[in-house]
Amino acid sequence: MRKACNTFLLLLITGMVLTGCMYPEEKLSQNQIAYKDQLQSVQSAVDQYREDNGGLLPIKTKDQATPIYQKYPIDFKKIAPQYMAEPPGNAFESGGVFQYVLVDAETDPKVKIFDLRIAETIRDINLRIKAHGFPPYKEQIADNVFTMDFKKLGFKEEPKALSPYSGQNLPFVVTGDADVYVDYRIDLYQALKEKENKYKPGEDVRDILVEDSAFVPSYSLPYTIDAETNEPIFLVK
Repeated sequence: MRKACNTFLLLLITGMVLTGCMYPEEKLSQNQIAYKDQLQSVQSAVDQYREDNGGLLPIKTKDQATPIYQKYPIDFKKIAPQYMAEPPGNAFESGGVFQYVLVDAETDPKVKIFDLRIAETIRDINLRIKAHGFPPYKEQIADNVFTMDFKKLGFKEEPKALSPYSGQNLPFVVTGDADVYVDYRIDLYQALKEKENKYKPGEDVRDILVEDSAFVPSYSLPYTIDAETNEPIFLVK
């Protein structure tokens, strides 16, 4: 019995070593980088699929209430291997950290991505909120939008989301319904300042982040601009 256990452990360790050889650090790090050619290859596959299927899109069905930037995830089973050999290495389906999605799905479908590590952080926050019983609201920053006292949730440091636009650390906020979101006001302020402003108060301005980027502002609330300062504010509906 002991000999059999030792043999099993030896095989397990050998398998782990071989796995490490097959997926060296360089390979794993590549799965965490967004490459332009990967998005272009997926875009080509989506366009060809759409052309061959009467305008249908290779997407997974989501509930109508799903936030707009997560509403149209690409279903790689529908385009691989017929339209592309396999999903990109940085896609979740291949062990990467990015979810491939479509924006402007009903008019001009474009392939974009978002970082699933943000979802992992939000999941951790939600679990702690559930254990705490309710969100530890700290400061109200808009109608039904609050900051949180993360120390009461057991965090030694306030969790942040790495911005795909500016590289800055973005804070998390919570609603009165205990829904957690990333606060993109830092990125929006910079984009609105640098780009020609075509938006009016009451209009959602998040698309300004998507226009010239591979990324969508995932897990975000809608934003508009203040009529007086032209700065981004939460869009209260």
